[in-house]
Amino acid sequence: MSANPAKKILEFNKLKKRLRRQMGQAIEDYNMIQDGDKVMVCLSGGKDSYTMLDILMNLQKHAPINFEIIAVNLDQKQPGFPEHILPEYLSSIDVPFHIIEKDTYSIVKEVVPEGKTTCGICSRLRRGSLYGYARQNGITKIALGHHRDDIIETTFLNMFFGSKLKAMPPKLLSDDKTNILIRPLAYSKESDIQRYSDAMEFPIIPCNLCGSQENMQRQVIKEMLQGWEKQTPGRLDNIFRSLQNISPSQLADSKLFNFKDLELQRKALTGEEDTEYDEQQYPLARDG
Repeated sequence: MSANPAKKILEFNKLKKRLRRQMGQAIEDYNMIQDGDKVMVCLSGGKDSYTMLDILMNLQKHAPINFEIIAVNLDQKQPGFPEHILPEYLSSIDVPFHIIEKDTYSIVKEVVPEGKTTCGICSRLRRGSLYGYARQNGITKIALGHHRDDIIETTFLNMFFGSKLKAMPPKLLSDDKTNILIRPLAYSKESDIQRYSDAMEFPIIPCNLCGSQENMQRQVIKEMLQGWEKQTPGRLDNIFRSLQNISPSQLADSKLFNFKDLELQRKALTGEEDTEYDEQQYPLARDG
């Protein structure tokens, strides 16, 4: 930001308005929060979840609907974890909160060989603990701090290493069908969130459970995408918009589109013969 104090304040206000607008739009587009919802904001102590909580609390004050917010953190009993930081911060901003204490750290260290990536099993254990708390405490929505860049990176990770065209949806029904997950920061750039977090001086708690792990696949993907954006500004916006603009007939998944019966579709469209075709089950092919 500029060294000029007045300009610095102006730029911050513009940034805050942009993040509020983007979160409000994401919530509206995906009907993320409804009247009477009890929203559990998963707070890790990182820039993303702090920003999500701050902007969501701001929107709560002006929203045309009523919904509750409770901030929840999972204390994984990691040695050296500063247990006092989150309770002190959450008390200072007067938001209801709960700290779940569960020693997932020991499980991760026992199961994962030294030097291997721990994020996968760590995230699964965290997810199980958070889902369980949500079910037991009347939570209707679980808010996660994933942003636009996370969603794009996940898309390429799944393509390159999982052979799947799959991302992180802004709203999701969990595999156990009992929890609805929302990602209110889905439209927001990581760089904006970083700037906002820095300006707000959130008490960041770094995740050093797994060390630096510079060679993780996600880090490689992140660097690739950042290179693309630097070379062609706006490319990441286009990639994200493409995830909202899918044409199943232009891909190759026969479970999503009935390529095998295109001959029947042609006959039904051209009237070559009296062909019965279930268009509701298998939409007719369209160009484009």
